[in-house]
Amino acid sequence: MFNIILFGPPGSGKGTQAKKLAEAFELLHISTGDLLRSEIKNGTQLGLEAKRFIDAGELVPDQVVLGMLRSAVEKYPEAKGVIYDGFPRTIVQSEAIDAMLAEDQERINVLIALAVDEEEIVQRILERAKTSGRTDDADEDTVRARIQVYKEQTAPVFDYYDRADVAYELNGMGSIDEVYARLSKLVEQAQTA
Repeated sequence: MFNIILFGPPGSGKGTQAKKLAEAFELLHISTGDLLRSEIKNGTQLGLEAKRFIDAGELVPDQVVLGMLRSAVEKYPEAKGVIYDGFPRTIVQSEAIDAMLAEDQERINVLIALAVDEEEIVQRILERAKTSGRTDDADEDTVRARIQVYKEQTAPVFDYYDRADVAYELNGMGSIDEVYARLSKLVEQAQTA
């Protein structure tokens, strides 16, 4: 199984690119954001709890996200691989996903970080708010808080996987197709490594 972490700050294009990669490479796309939003939309206890954290621009607790992730992966044991979109976000989560994969003699094959300028990210998210219906996308202060949380808590995940020699940074600026062309080339190279 080929396991990819698509990595980058909120608004860097992870979700858009993950969907394109999943289709092209026949991989399962698991977006923790989509999983959480589904729980919120359905008004579950987990969803209500998660919404309080998200609305404050904070991360949902690890044990909640990891449980949902494990369940999602187990639903598709025939998958050729998985694109993890939005997870892991901390070193602790990185260690947890590595342990989960190791139980099945699997590992993260590549982490690809989409590098996008901060002001571009803010504008992308505020624009996305017009159609997403996400309250955390509509407020610039919340958006900037999410970016700061990313810098403090999530960015070190890149170094964690870089020490395992599987982390790559990719220019996430440009059109969706331009970024996808760079990304798919890197995925092809990683699959043959």
